Amino acid sequence: RRLLRSADAVVAVSEWERDRLREDFGVDATVVRNGVDAERFRSADPHERDRPYLLTVGRLEAYKGVQHAVRALSELPGYDLVVAGSGDYRAELARLARSAGVADRVTFAGYVDDDELPGLYAGAAVHLALSEFEAFGLTVGEALAAGTPCVVGTDSALSDWTQYEGVAGVPDASPRAVGDAVERVVGATPETDLPSWDEAVRRLEALYTR
Repeated sequence: RRLLRSADAVVAVSEWERDRLREDFGVDATVVRNGVDAERFRSADPHERDRPYLLTVGRLEAYKGVQHAVRALSELPGYDLVVAGSGDYRAELARLARSAGVADRVTFAGYVDDDELPGLYAGAAVHLALSEFEAFGLTVGEALAAGTPCVVGTDSALSDWTQYEGVAGVPDASPRAVGDAVERVVGATPETDLPSWDEAVRRLEALYTR
């Protein structure tokens, strides 16, 4: 609290983070959203698989909510799930997939090289971001830039993305809620007017100048 209050300016990367800084520390922050390197993802050739797939991207930790995506497969028999990322929670996710009877429909891709990630986004039917805590949610912006609709949790800054076309929010991550949200957005044309790094730099430069 003392550190934040002594700063000449405090920057939050989302409205949600700004509200948390105000509530938790009594500090007013300026929102400068992170950017999305949209051109890198717009030109991607879609990754091809035998069956339509849902995608999650990120570290494999419990708070990231990949377990909710695994459970939701019971409501989405027409889809597989590709899990891009590595982490200690992978073993638990594999155990959960086996117990739910969907292990044959879950692919753990591990760490995905930067050159391959755009195509993986572009080929997915829907990107799932069901984390309990995110200050921004960069993977959502990347998926939208690749033309892929998204389903997001609404407990953190991911909720800010629901203002964009092609994004559905779920207040709870039950299999039925996630499944219904996927069916609502699949095939949607996502928003393309995304925050850019050029704009972030301009706003940060102006803040430093003031």
